[in-house]
Amino acid sequence: MRIPAHAVCTAIRDDIVSGVFEPGGRLTEEVLARRYGVSRVPVREALRTLESEGFVTTRRHAGACVAEPTAQEAADLLELRMLLEPLAAARAARRRTDAHLKVLRGLVRLGQERARRGQGEDLRSLGGWFHETLAQASGSPGLIALLTQMRHKVAWMFVVDAPARPAESWAEHGAIVDAVARGDAERARALAAVHADRAAAAHRLRKRPAVSSSQPAVNMSSGRH
Repeated sequence: MRIPAHAVCTAIRDDIVSGVFEPGGRLTEEVLARRYGVSRVPVREALRTLESEGFVTTRRHAGACVAEPTAQEAADLLELRMLLEPLAAARAARRRTDAHLKVLRGLVRLGQERARRGQGEDLRSLGGWFHETLAQASGSPGLIALLTQMRHKVAWMFVVDAPARPAESWAEHGAIVDAVARGDAERARALAAVHADRAAAAHRLRKRPAVSSSQPAVNMSSGRH
Protein backbone atom coordinates (compact mmCIF):
# COMPACT_ATOMS: atom_id res chain seq x y z
CA MET A 1 0.00 0.00 0.00
CA ARG A 2 1.40 3.40 -0.99
CA ILE A 3 1.53 5.78 1.96
CA PRO A 4 0.64 9.34 0.84
CA ALA A 5 3.15 12.14 1.36
CA HIS A 6 0.81 14.07 3.66
CA ALA A 7 0.72 11.11 6.10
CA VAL A 8 4.52 10.92 6.07
CA CYS A 9 4.65 14.69 6.57
CA THR A 10 2.36 14.42 9.61
CA ALA A 11 4.47 11.62 11.07
CA ILE A 12 7.76 13.52 10.65
CA ARG A 13 6.21 16.74 12.01
CA ASP A 14 4.85 14.87 15.05
CA ASP A 15 8.31 13.42 15.71
CA ILE A 16 9.91 16.86 15.43
CA VAL A 17 7.34 18.43 17.77
CA SER A 18 7.69 15.62 20.33
CA GLY A 19 11.49 15.86 20.29
CA VAL A 20 12.28 12.55 18.59
CA PHE A 21 14.28 14.60 16.08
CA GLU A 22 16.23 17.36 17.84
CA PRO A 23 16.74 20.88 16.43
CA GLY A 24 19.77 20.83 14.15
CA GLY A 25 19.61 17.08 13.59
CA ARG A 26 19.96 15.70 10.08
CA LEU A 27 16.92 14.23 8.34
CA THR A 28 18.22 11.69 5.85
CA GLU A 29 15.73 10.45 3.26
CA GLU A 30 16.98 6.88 3.48
CA VAL A 31 16.76 6.78 7.28
CA LEU A 32 13.30 8.35 7.32
CA ALA A 33 12.03 6.01 4.61
CA ARG A 34 13.21 3.04 6.65
CA ARG A 35 11.73 4.43 9.87
CA TYR A 36 8.25 4.92 8.42
CA GLY A 37 8.32 1.95 6.05
CA VAL A 38 7.87 4.00 2.89
CA SER A 39 9.82 4.83 -0.25
CA ARG A 40 12.00 7.93 -0.47
CA VAL A 41 9.55 9.71 -2.80
CA PRO A 42 6.89 10.63 -0.17
CA VAL A 43 9.69 11.43 2.30
CA ARG A 44 11.19 13.91 -0.18
CA GLU A 45 7.79 15.53 -0.73
CA ALA A 46 7.16 15.68 3.02
CA LEU A 47 10.50 17.36 3.70
CA ARG A 48 9.71 20.04 1.11
CA THR A 49 6.38 20.73 2.83
CA LEU A 50 7.99 20.84 6.27
CA GLU A 51 10.64 23.24 4.98
CA SER A 52 7.91 25.58 3.74
CA GLU A 53 6.31 25.39 7.23
CA GLY A 54 9.57 26.23 9.00
CA PHE A 55 10.20 22.87 10.68
CA VAL A 56 13.01 21.85 8.33
CA THR A 57 15.91 23.70 6.76
CA THR A 58 18.32 22.67 4.01
CA ARG A 59 22.01 23.18 4.68
CA ARG A 60 24.87 23.07 2.24
CA HIS A 61 26.79 19.78 2.49
CA ALA A 62 24.34 18.51 5.14
CA GLY A 63 20.99 18.36 3.36
CA ALA A 64 17.72 18.49 5.28
CA CYS A 65 17.98 19.26 9.01
CA VAL A 66 15.50 20.09 11.76
CA ALA A 67 15.25 23.85 12.01
CA GLU A 68 16.69 25.66 15.03
CA PRO A 69 14.33 28.55 15.82
CA THR A 70 15.78 31.42 17.82
CA ALA A 71 14.18 32.86 20.94
CA GLN A 72 13.15 35.91 18.88
CA GLU A 73 11.49 33.72 16.24
CA ALA A 74 9.59 31.89 18.98
CA ALA A 75 8.46 35.19 20.54
CA ASP A 76 7.36 36.47 17.13
CA LEU A 77 5.35 33.29 16.55
CA LEU A 78 3.53 33.67 19.85
CA GLU A 79 2.77 37.31 19.10
CA LEU A 80 1.37 36.43 15.68
CA ARG A 81 -0.88 33.79 17.19
CA MET A 82 -2.14 36.37 19.70
CA LEU A 83 -3.16 38.55 16.76
CA LEU A 84 -4.73 35.80 14.66
CA GLU A 85 -6.82 34.04 17.31
CA PRO A 86 -8.95 37.14 18.01
CA LEU A 87 -9.42 37.52 14.24
CA ALA A 88 -10.64 33.92 14.08
CA ALA A 89 -13.09 34.57 16.92
CA ALA A 90 -14.46 37.66 15.16
CA ARG A 91 -14.94 35.78 11.91
CA ALA A 92 -16.53 32.87 13.78
CA ALA A 93 -19.15 35.30 15.12
CA ARG A 94 -20.10 36.09 11.52
CA ARG A 95 -19.68 32.69 9.88
CA ARG A 96 -20.17 29.94 12.45
CA THR A 97 -22.69 27.21 11.80
CA ASP A 98 -25.09 25.68 14.30
CA ALA A 99 -22.86 22.59 14.28
CA HIS A 100 -19.80 24.66 15.26
CA LEU A 101 -21.77 26.32 18.04
CA LYS A 102 -23.01 22.99 19.37
CA VAL A 103 -19.46 21.61 19.56
CA LEU A 104 -18.08 24.78 21.17
CA ARG A 105 -20.79 24.80 23.84
CA GLY A 106 -20.24 21.11 24.50
CA LEU A 107 -16.50 21.66 24.95
CA VAL A 108 -17.13 24.53 27.36
CA ARG A 109 -19.46 22.36 29.45
CA LEU A 110 -16.89 19.57 29.58
CA GLY A 111 -14.08 22.01 30.34
CA GLN A 112 -15.98 23.60 33.20
CA GLU A 113 -16.82 20.18 34.62
CA ARG A 114 -13.20 18.95 34.38
CA ALA A 115 -11.97 22.22 35.92
CA ARG A 116 -14.20 21.67 38.96
CA ARG A 117 -12.78 18.15 39.30
CA GLY A 118 -9.19 19.24 38.81
CA GLN A 119 -8.61 16.97 35.81
CA GLY A 120 -5.70 18.90 34.28
CA GLU A 121 -4.71 16.52 31.48
CA ASP A 122 -8.26 16.46 30.13
CA LEU A 123 -8.33 20.26 30.24
CA ARG A 124 -5.24 20.53 28.05
CA SER A 125 -6.81 18.36 25.35
CA LEU A 126 -10.18 20.07 25.61
CA GLY A 127 -8.54 23.49 25.32
CA GLY A 128 -6.79 22.41 22.14
CA TRP A 129 -10.05 21.14 20.66
CA PHE A 130 -11.82 24.35 21.64
CA HIS A 131 -9.35 26.57 19.82
CA GLU A 132 -9.26 24.27 16.79
CA THR A 133 -13.06 24.36 16.56
CA LEU A 134 -13.14 28.14 16.99
CA ALA A 135 -10.66 28.44 14.12
CA GLN A 136 -12.76 26.09 11.97
CA ALA A 137 -15.83 28.22 12.73
CA SER A 138 -14.08 31.23 11.17
CA GLY A 139 -14.85 29.74 7.75
CA SER A 140 -11.50 31.03 6.46
CA PRO A 141 -9.31 28.23 5.01
CA GLY A 142 -6.17 30.38 4.95
CA LEU A 143 -6.60 31.47 8.57
CA ILE A 144 -7.39 27.91 9.67
CA ALA A 145 -4.22 26.62 7.97
CA LEU A 146 -2.08 29.33 9.59
CA LEU A 147 -3.46 28.70 13.07
CA THR A 148 -3.04 24.93 12.68
CA GLN A 149 0.59 25.37 11.65
CA MET A 150 1.16 27.80 14.53
CA ARG A 151 -0.38 25.36 17.01
CA HIS A 152 2.16 22.70 15.98
CA LYS A 153 5.07 25.15 16.12
CA VAL A 154 4.09 26.58 19.50
CA ALA A 155 3.89 23.02 20.89
CA TRP A 156 7.37 22.42 19.46
CA MET A 157 8.95 25.60 20.83
CA PHE A 158 7.21 26.06 24.18
CA VAL A 159 6.23 24.33 27.38
CA VAL A 160 2.82 25.57 28.53
CA ASP A 161 2.08 25.78 32.26
CA ALA A 162 -1.39 24.75 33.37
CA PRO A 163 -3.54 27.78 34.26
CA ALA A 164 -3.49 28.62 37.96
CA ARG A 165 -7.28 29.13 37.88
CA PRO A 166 -8.66 26.75 35.24
CA ALA A 167 -12.26 27.60 36.09
CA GLU A 168 -11.59 31.24 35.15
CA SER A 169 -9.95 30.18 31.91
CA TRP A 170 -13.02 28.14 30.95
CA ALA A 171 -15.30 30.98 31.96
CA GLU A 172 -13.40 33.06 29.39
CA HIS A 173 -13.99 30.33 26.80
CA GLY A 174 -17.67 30.39 27.64
CA ALA A 175 -17.88 34.17 27.25
CA ILE A 176 -16.22 33.94 23.82
CA VAL A 177 -18.78 31.33 22.74
CA ASP A 178 -21.64 33.51 23.98
CA ALA A 179 -20.36 36.41 21.87
CA VAL A 180 -19.94 34.12 18.85
CA ALA A 181 -23.49 32.80 19.33
CA ARG A 182 -24.87 36.37 19.37
CA GLY A 183 -22.93 37.28 16.24
CA ASP A 184 -21.08 40.01 18.16
CA ALA A 185 -17.78 40.01 16.27
CA GLU A 186 -16.14 42.88 18.15
CA ARG A 187 -17.01 41.41 21.54
CA ALA A 188 -15.70 38.00 20.44
CA ARG A 189 -12.49 39.63 19.18
CA ALA A 190 -11.94 41.59 22.42
CA LEU A 191 -12.58 38.59 24.68
CA ALA A 192 -10.32 36.34 22.60
CA ALA A 193 -7.55 38.98 22.72
CA VAL A 194 -7.67 39.14 26.53
CA HIS A 195 -7.71 35.34 26.73
CA ALA A 196 -4.77 34.99 24.31
CA ASP A 197 -2.76 37.57 26.24
CA ARG A 198 -3.26 35.72 29.52
CA ALA A 199 -2.49 32.35 27.94
CA ALA A 200 0.75 33.67 26.41
CA ALA A 201 2.13 34.36 29.89
CA ALA A 202 2.05 30.61 30.61
CA HIS A 203 4.43 29.79 27.72
CA ARG A 204 8.09 29.02 28.44
CA LEU A 205 10.74 28.27 25.85
CA ARG A 206 11.38 24.55 25.66
CA LYS A 207 14.81 23.18 26.55
CA ARG A 208 15.32 19.70 25.22
CA PRO A 209 17.75 17.08 26.48
CA ALA A 210 19.95 15.31 23.97
CA VAL A 211 18.46 12.12 22.55
CA SER A 212 19.89 9.14 20.78
CA SER A 213 20.01 9.37 17.00
CA SER A 214 18.93 5.74 16.77
CA GLN A 215 15.15 5.65 16.52
CA PRO A 216 12.87 2.61 16.24
CA ALA A 217 10.99 1.99 13.04
CA VAL A 218 7.42 3.23 12.76
CA ASN A 219 4.82 1.18 10.91
CA MET A 220 2.86 3.76 8.93
CA SER A 221 0.23 1.21 7.94
CA SER A 222 -0.75 0.58 11.59
CA GLY A 223 -3.01 3.64 11.73
CA ARG A 224 -0.67 6.51 12.48
CA HIS A 225 -1.84 9.67 10.69
